[in-house]
Amino acid sequence: MNYFEENGKDFIELKIGDGPITPYFYVADGRKEAFIRSGNQSIPAPAHILQNLILKGKNITYDSLPSEYNIGDLSFTLLTATIKDKTGKKFNVDRDYISLGLSDKNNRLTNGGVLLSDQGALKQSKVVCTRWNGLTKGSIREDAIDDKEYTGSLISLLENADTFIKNNSKTSWQIKGMERIEYEDYPVTARREAIVNALIHRDYQILGSEIHIDMYDDRLEIVSPGGMIDGSQIQNLEIGKIPSMRRNTIISDIFSRLHYMDRRGSGLSRIIESYNDFIVKPRFLSDESSFTVIFPNKGYSPVLVINNPVKTGQNENIVSDEDYFLIKLYKNLGDKIRAKTLSEIKMFFSEFEYDKLFTREDVKKFFKVQNSRASEILALLLSNNMIENVEGSKYRFVR
Repeated sequence: MNYFEENGKDFIELKIGDGPITPYFYVADGRKEAFIRSGNQSIPAPAHILQNLILKGKNITYDSLPSEYNIGDLSFTLLTATIKDKTGKKFNVDRDYISLGLSDKNNRLTNGGVLLSDQGALKQSKVVCTRWNGLTKGSIREDAIDDKEYTGSLISLLENADTFIKNNSKTSWQIKGMERIEYEDYPVTARREAIVNALIHRDYQILGSEIHIDMYDDRLEIVSPGGMIDGSQIQNLEIGKIPSMRRNTIISDIFSRLHYMDRRGSGLSRIIESYNDFIVKPRFLSDESSFTVIFPNKGYSPVLVINNPVKTGQNENIVSDEDYFLIKLYKNLGDKIRAKTLSEIKMFFSEFEYDKLFTREDVKKFFKVQNSRASEILALLLSNNMIENVEGSKYRFVR
């Protein structure tokens, strides 16, 4: 429960948790429907979300369900070798299939087992990678510079996807003393974290879907099927306070054992931290059917690097708070809103900067608009990671 004041009125904010036995149906007028929240509205639950709610109500995850395959139908050479390499332990066929959740007691492989088999026999388990020429799809003739489609074990999907990104990235360098330090367009740990998250948290019940990795001149986008497990939109949440929730517990557990991820749910924070030396930060977007991570290309705009004299044909750039904000403003919103609005946001920032808090009433007065338009401006800045919500109804600009 949270108390706050806005426009001279007192409010009580209540947060109601999920019920344990989902789905819950609305029954009336001859209809029986389950609804979910999507942004600020309620919509009928799509088929894949309804199925997830049914599994949740039974305390079952998709990767624990039995598949059509038996042990012996598929091979696990890569998983066995990786377990040996990462943990030093030998995979015991008689014991580990069941203990790791790869099969049930009837020797039937689970969906998690199928996903980790060499064959990766689930058709929807695929990663489609494309390096586009330019800043958008189809903006330049012969716009796909490189493209690959990968299938197989989740382990091979991780390695192949990461190799594709590396092969289509450039490396810059910096001399420190007698040492040459190299910098890639996209930090290795961050991009691998995002690929891992896409593989283990995606919704495999959305048939005909796959993970997409799209590389442009200025950014890398990783899109996986399925939104946040609880139906929230990540762009409206504070990254450091998002609880760890796992859609597929078996493959999550195995990836944790292989040290591809940890159990603390700190992956998104580490992705942000990998850009501590860069003005533009990674962005996270989600809706009811997809989750997207957008990485800025560190080598695309050298001016965006803070106190880092990387040899890219530019001198070292030290930027002020205002320069810092302007670069982020035009990067995030330059092609989305009118030049007049951009200018007004710039002046609004000059008044409040990074430290001062402001309210919707301040936005209303400064922009000379009504409540609805003030709310739209706040929503725009929030969704583009320009501001954050603090102390109930107050906001501030974020780096």
